[in-house]
This record gives sequence, structure tokens and C-alpha cells, in this order.
Amino acid sequence: MHYGVPRILQAAGRLERFYTDLVAVRGWPALLEALGKAGGANGALARMNARVPEGIPPHKITHWPAFGVEYYLRQRRANTPEETTAVHLWAGEEFCSRIVRRGVGQAIAVYTFNSAGLELLEHAQERGLLRVMEQTIAPCPVEDRLVAEERAAWPNWEVAYQAGPCRAAFAARERAEWEHANLIVCGSEFVRRGIAECGGPAAQCAVVPYGVDLPLACAGGSASGPTQQRPRQGGKLRVLMVGGVGLRKGAPYVLEAARATQGLAEFRWCGGVSLLPQAAAKLQEHVKLMGAVPRPQMAEHYAWADVFLLPSICEGSATGCYEALAAGLPVITTENAGSVVRDGIEGFIVPIRNASAIVERLESLQRHREVLESMSRAALERAREFTVERYGERLLAALPMAREVAAR
Repeated sequence: MHYGVPRILQAAGRLERFYTDLVAVRGWPALLEALGKAGGANGALARMNARVPEGIPPHKITHWPAFGVEYYLRQRRANTPEETTAVHLWAGEEFCSRIVRRGVGQAIAVYTFNSAGLELLEHAQERGLLRVMEQTIAPCPVEDRLVAEERAAWPNWEVAYQAGPCRAAFAARERAEWEHANLIVCGSEFVRRGIAECGGPAAQCAVVPYGVDLPLACAGGSASGPTQQRPRQGGKLRVLMVGGVGLRKGAPYVLEAARATQGLAEFRWCGGVSLLPQAAAKLQEHVKLMGAVPRPQMAEHYAWADVFLLPSICEGSATGCYEALAAGLPVITTENAGSVVRDGIEGFIVPIRNASAIVERLESLQRHREVLESMSRAALERAREFTVERYGERLLAALPMAREVAAR
């Protein structure tokens, strides 16, 4: 969802200022030079070049390119999940301190994202402003528990890791943000349940499914929605995955499914690889790993596919599932992915950690192409409900809840 929230607020006449680390609109030449000196950053440059917040006037955008570069470089230097978490903690605090120093102008409310808003929420509370935060993924303790179970079940797939003080600090930061927020926006019921599981204020949560810009090149659609069924071809079933290649996304189950359907299906995965070399090589034998793909190039991968697969262990509400629907792809995913796919209509919801269920659905779609076609049409129809415009309607309808909570 490319800058969805500030775009929605701007279109509704409710955006005072958009703060972010960096965008490809101002200060870009200096940023390119800094990243070039970092070396090996061509892929990062391509992805960052896509960071253009369409529809938001430049004079309403404040970003700090030097901070953005430093954030990127620190993430590159992090060698363990604990070090990566430390970088995110630093970035969240630094980002908020910059915003507080700059000020909130005439705003009557702030909208933040988990781990990146605590000090701003505290500042807003002192000023009597309304406070909205979005929990973009299941809370840290839920994610850590699920991923730890995966690491135990699949040793030598990722770097051995035990949650340390940085993860505890990250979880505490999320909890503190919940306490300072009037409203917590959740992309799925899975996220809301996670907050409740962690003792958070579930009554202050609003489940607001997301929306995406339609990938018109492969959906055959218009600005208002997809209008035609995408063409299908025979041969092997083409299965696409999108997102980081790792245990949280269900990599071992993708490998099992690819092995079991060899000769029947071919698999392609777009996303950065976080697996250990031996595990990545094992996966590469059956799944074509494309690496991180810049957003402008993703349409061709959705156009290539017949089916979208995301057997995630933990998400918020995965963007890839929305994009796949808009591309007319039946989706096979899990409840933990937080998707809006309805089982048996636009695809299938399978249990987590169940490769045999994935294989059964893929084999069924290969044998019954008429079902695949029917689900493709249903996917396109479902996508009409989950454009950025429709997401904006849902989000704006939920925001008054912040005022109601504040008045209690």
C-alpha cells in the first residue's frame, strides 16, 4: 500500500503534514551520491527511486535523506535479528525526536505506525491531540513465539537466534504506544486478536482491511477497478510468492509443496532472501528466487502467474494478497496472513504449517482449470472492494472512534 494513509488524508483534505524518512522528491541527488559511496546499492537505489508519494503536495512532505541513508546503512550492517531490532529502535526514537522538534503545526490529531511513534504520541497527548496508531503486524511477542517455533522445527534454515533485550524493548515500546493511542488500527482480525493476547486494549482496536493500487498491466483494469478476466494458458501451473524469503513467510512449506508438485507446477518467489546459504540452495532447486524486486517491475511477475501462494506464519494483512486479487490470481494463504480471501471463492485458506493442504489445492486447480478460471473472476470482483479508494472510505469511517474513546 504505497503511501496509502497520507494519500487518503490528503484527498480528504485532512493532511497537515506527512513526515517520513526519505522520499524520491527532494534531496535526491545527494542521497544517490551517499548510497553510491556505500557500494553494492543498485537494488536499493531502484527500490528507493520508487518512493514517490503521488498525490501529496511536496510542500506538505518533510523528510530527512541523511537520516534515511543512515537507517539503510545501519540495517545493512546488522548481522543478527537482535542487531536489526536495535536499529529499528534507534530509528523510531530518532524519527519521533525530529518530528517533535519540527512540530505538528495546526494538526488536531497524529497518525503513527507501530514502533515508530511512541514519543510523538506522548507529545500529542501532552498537547491534547487525538492519537491514532496502526499496528501493521501481529504484536512482537506473538511474532517472536511463532517464529521461534519455526526455528525449532527447521534448524539451520535461518541464523540461530534467541530474543534478547532489544526484542523485549521493542515489545515494551509497542505496548506503550497502545497505552497512548485513542485508536489502534489493525489490518486484520488476526492482528486484533494478537493485541488482545498480549493484554492490549482490544476494545480500542478497529479492524480496517487495506487496499492497493491496481496493477493495471496485468489486471486489465481501470482507475476504478479491474474490468476483465486475465488470460490463462495451459501447461504447468505457475505459482508466485511475494515477500521476504524466510521462515515467517513459510519457506519450508513452499519447498515441500514445490517438491511434491514437481512436473505439475513451477514456482517463482520475489523477495529478499534471509535464509542461510544451504537452506537457500535447497529451496532454489525447486523455486526460482528472484531476489528483491522494485515495485514498478512487480506487474510482470503477477502477469506471469496462475496462482498466488503465501503460507505465512505471521503477518498483519499481507499486501501481496491484495495485489494478487487485483491481478486476477486465486490466492492460497493462511488465516495468519490476515487476508480478505474467502475460502473456496477467491482461493483457499489452509492451516499454517501444512504443506499437504497446499499441494492438494494446487493439484485441484491444475486438474480443474474451470475452477481456477472461476476463482480468477471472483478475485477480480473481490479486488473492487479493496482499492486504495475503498480503503480510504473504511479508514475515514473508523477514525471518529478515536474521538469517542477520548471522550470516555
